[in-house]
Amino acid sequence: MSGDRFYAGLIGLSGWRLWAVAGLLGAIGSLAFAPTHMVPVLVPALTGLLLFCTSAASLRAAFIIGWWFGFGHFVTGFYWVGNSFVVADVGIFAGFFAVAALAATAALSIALVGAVCNVARLSGVSQVVLFASLWTFVEWGRSFFILGGFPWNLIGYVWGFSDNMIQLAAVTGVFGLSAVTVFCAASPVTLVMSEQTIAWRRWAWIGAAAVGLSAIWAGGALRLSNASLDVVEDVRLRIVQANISQHHKWLPDLRKTHFAEHLALTQVPAKRQITHVIWPETATPYALEWNPPIREIIGSATPPKGLLITGAIGMSDKGEEPLRIWNSLHAISFAGDIVGSYNKMRLVPFGEFVPLRDWLPFAKLAHGSRDYSRGTGQRTLDLPGLPSVGPLICFEAIFPGDVVDKSRRPEWLLNLTNDAWYGNSAGPYQHLVQTKFRSVEEGLPL
Repeated sequence: MSGDRFYAGLIGLSGWRLWAVAGLLGAIGSLAFAPTHMVPVLVPALTGLLLFCTSAASLRAAFIIGWWFGFGHFVTGFYWVGNSFVVADVGIFAGFFAVAALAATAALSIALVGAVCNVARLSGVSQVVLFASLWTFVEWGRSFFILGGFPWNLIGYVWGFSDNMIQLAAVTGVFGLSAVTVFCAASPVTLVMSEQTIAWRRWAWIGAAAVGLSAIWAGGALRLSNASLDVVEDVRLRIVQANISQHHKWLPDLRKTHFAEHLALTQVPAKRQITHVIWPETATPYALEWNPPIREIIGSATPPKGLLITGAIGMSDKGEEPLRIWNSLHAISFAGDIVGSYNKMRLVPFGEFVPLRDWLPFAKLAHGSRDYSRGTGQRTLDLPGLPSVGPLICFEAIFPGDVVDKSRRPEWLLNLTNDAWYGNSAGPYQHLVQTKFRSVEEGLPL
């Protein structure tokens, strides 16, 4: 079958067959993200989406096509969210519903892209530029407005496997890399939907896309070749991960055991003197503000003249009504004192709080029945023996351009997280990629 006949056959699809193919293309496109990083699949996925939407008979038809593409794309990209419902013993069906609802909402952004491209009726490279611009715009909107913001799996993140490629984010942020990637992946549209009659000129923009990606890679390689690997003298970190199953994490009869495991790992002999120790998010199963004896135990495992930084549940002062709790970070000294704290600002909907609690009869997924309170915002902490640090907890690290105190920038970033909720799924791998991007964007070690 020739290319023209194949194209005509695809465009001739209608009804559920067309929607199914659109959804399949969206699902295939999600394979470009971690951990598989099959970036070339974006070419048929995004080229197909643009062809379908611009060839649709009406704005409504293009909107539906875009929605089905988005639904397939986000269901397969967000599937790992369902694991947390299973871990929290809410049930697998609740997990299915949550993933479907999240994907259906996020898919509206792709539906909007398809509808506008259909109305614009552009051709050639102008059509591809519009498509890439709209895609990037709705990614930005999804990042900060839909459901309070969920910037997961922005297209730029497909390059997370290549340190060279992601250096562009230092200049344009992840959104700039998204725009370039969408343009390059959709550039084959110029072969079949262009007013240009000279064959080689139809291929020109595909060649330009290939040259552009090569230039980005080369620029990143040059930037990294000139990077310095500075080390802070007299600071040696120990990162502790006790590998505790989320199913067991909050069981009352295992709380002391888990605490002891972290203490034991902290005190394993090292060839060189450790100065500072880092525990994960909510690694300490006690409210440290209310438990001086627990702080003393932690202090006894803390290096002399150093600190132990741990995630813990923060609580308001005794007697304060209503009682408030936070997902917190505390720095504990050798004497058992809290010398620095940070309360998480961006909370996970349904994980750490229930939106519209007065109307929705759901419990949050995290331990306890009480919703977490929000922190006051980004902070730069000055901790003894360390350069000034910008603390982040869990998915706070996924928000582009919104991870540091801009009035007083830190010298490094620290992200405490517990991704055990998501098991052996794509979620933790994708979280790591997004965290790497924040380091590049901000020009700070993390």
